[in-house]
Amino acid sequence: MLNSRSIPIQARWMPLLTALCLAMSSVVSAQTNSNPLLSPSPLPYELPPFEQIRDEHFLPAFELGMAEAQKEVEAIANNPAPPTFENTIVAMERTGETLERADRAFGILTGAYTNPNLEKLDTLMSPRFAAHRDSILLNPALFARINRLYESRATLGLDPESDRLLERYYKDFVRGGAKLSDADKAKLKEYNAELARLSTQFKQNVLKEINASGVVVERREDLAGMSDEAIAAAAAAAKSAGHEGKYLIPLTNTTGQPPLASLKNRELRERIMAASLARGSRGGEFDNRAIVSSLARIRAERARLLGYPNHAALQLDEQTAGNVETVNQLLARLAPPAVANAQREAVDMQQIIEADGGKFALGAADWALYSEKVRAAKYAFDEEQLRPYFELRRVLVDGVFHAATQLYGITFKERTDLKGYSPDMMVFEVFDADGQPLALFLGDFYARPNKRGGAWANAYVPQNGLKGNRPVIGNHQNIAKPPAGQPTLMTYDEVDTMFHEFGHALHGMFSQVKYPRFAGTSVPRDFVEYPSQVNEMWAVWPSILKNYAKHYQTGEPLPAELLAKVEAASKFNQGHATTELVAANVIDQAWHQLTPDQVPSAEGVLEFEAAALKKAGVDFGPVPPRYRSTYFSHIFSGGYSAGYYSYFWSEVLDADTVEWFVANGGLTRSNGDRFRDLLLSRGGSRDAKEMYRQFTGREPDIKPLLVRRGLDATPAK
Repeated sequence: MLNSRSIPIQARWMPLLTALCLAMSSVVSAQTNSNPLLSPSPLPYELPPFEQIRDEHFLPAFELGMAEAQKEVEAIANNPAPPTFENTIVAMERTGETLERADRAFGILTGAYTNPNLEKLDTLMSPRFAAHRDSILLNPALFARINRLYESRATLGLDPESDRLLERYYKDFVRGGAKLSDADKAKLKEYNAELARLSTQFKQNVLKEINASGVVVERREDLAGMSDEAIAAAAAAAKSAGHEGKYLIPLTNTTGQPPLASLKNRELRERIMAASLARGSRGGEFDNRAIVSSLARIRAERARLLGYPNHAALQLDEQTAGNVETVNQLLARLAPPAVANAQREAVDMQQIIEADGGKFALGAADWALYSEKVRAAKYAFDEEQLRPYFELRRVLVDGVFHAATQLYGITFKERTDLKGYSPDMMVFEVFDADGQPLALFLGDFYARPNKRGGAWANAYVPQNGLKGNRPVIGNHQNIAKPPAGQPTLMTYDEVDTMFHEFGHALHGMFSQVKYPRFAGTSVPRDFVEYPSQVNEMWAVWPSILKNYAKHYQTGEPLPAELLAKVEAASKFNQGHATTELVAANVIDQAWHQLTPDQVPSAEGVLEFEAAALKKAGVDFGPVPPRYRSTYFSHIFSGGYSAGYYSYFWSEVLDADTVEWFVANGGLTRSNGDRFRDLLLSRGGSRDAKEMYRQFTGREPDIKPLLVRRGLDATPAK
């Protein structure tokens, strides 16, 4: 254990965590020889041996891994030889192998396959991991060696990647508090430990309340509008939750809920929307308001300690956007036309409500249903018409994989002999264009009660040029699993998400850097979404769509007239889509541009949120934010604090890059190889903005984004 100080833990947790620690520590000796986390996996590509990993393996691996890393770091810091790039920086890149192996497996499982034991251990370990990181970043002898190298870097004769690595280490240590006084270092340690504890609690509260907040429906007739498959899934979910003979509408992590697009029962729609909006703010054990307030205040205090006016300034200093003003200008430019578009869309829906004899004003619970009615009226189709053509496995193999083969020459072979942590997972070996093994890809696509919401990619094993590791990458979604024997039919949004997440996978699989610090998606937060958003373009590329969009029963291709309607409706409902995202961004920046004394108490959290939305001009009732503060996991537990804007920022680069692909011939191997060589393979080894300029040959232009989202028209007065 690397921390030399005790870490404050709330008294109410102490008995539980002490008992857990004692119980799990009692098996340390017995587990040491049989613990699969203590040595490299014998499986191909060092795929974690999930079938052998047990909950009780983690604590011994963490203890031994931190002790091992401590010994390695101390040896570097106290090396009597003068510092060199090899004996200091490269040596640091080689430290902590056991701890990293265990922590990666732990992070994968706590995100996608958690259980009460792992959650308790997560609560115990999160402040200890923060202390471990602090013990490295605040080691004065180690920083002295790094600083000496940094100051003499012009004379070291380093190659560009090595020079960048030295610069990154120096900045990491400075931003980690290496130049603070001893008293301020002590404060920083306390802040980091408490932030880690609170973020973990926030994450666990969100998952638990999602599972506890599903809406139980007594009668089948109240589900009118839902497909038979969706109703069967609701019945199965109710049975699993102990509500035999009833129906359960589980909640997803976003404010909007998929069933709202089809349910005819307005009372039920309003129940679902109310349950979604109230998460984390209605009292009880899952209430996150106090956590939100504490996280915002401590982040602001830490930023001030490190010499920044607020947390957003601290975070954005390391991003391609560069500063708070740039992000505020981006949001200010997007908000007025987005809301104006949403208001125009609302007028169309209100007309349909009244034409149907409705006596109510359009509300947030009505938007999804009536937008589909507008879509049907304007374009003569609705989203449900597409589902039969989007069967999960066909989308993956004949769509996502096929596009990658056409663009990059890579091929895929399913490995049924290799397993993930869930029996539903798929494992594929990926081969390069020359037939050489490249990577492993794992797909975990179904929703589960023990899986966090949303979609994401993980590097199970990152590429490592020092050790020769080839990457193992996982994609994760939350698609409702149908009853046994039924096909998994996806929405278009889920298809788009599958292509998006595979863009992250390509970024990880194509990585060809020397140092693990730069592998795969180790790039600025506001650049990491860029390659994945570019990959979405192939979902509707004609030759790709034709290859995978086939009726699951007949094999007939998606009708040309239906495809034409989809394309014609591509900008439909973009007012809503953009407004809910801008609103979420406003919330993120509002919390993180505060000074400590400006942060409201728990009781003022929702009032503060409402005031921020009103000030930004995005307080449009029928379009609530994509996430409210109390369940905004991206920013309070997911690493996107003050960085949620990165989806918009990356989309500026994405939309401009799509224009480049179209202008240069589209889906060709030469274009794919260029994108791979100049960007995907480089990870964080080069400046992100420079990589973009190298690929496109120009500075990014926001106009393609505005056109894509239908925001290029003059806003209505």
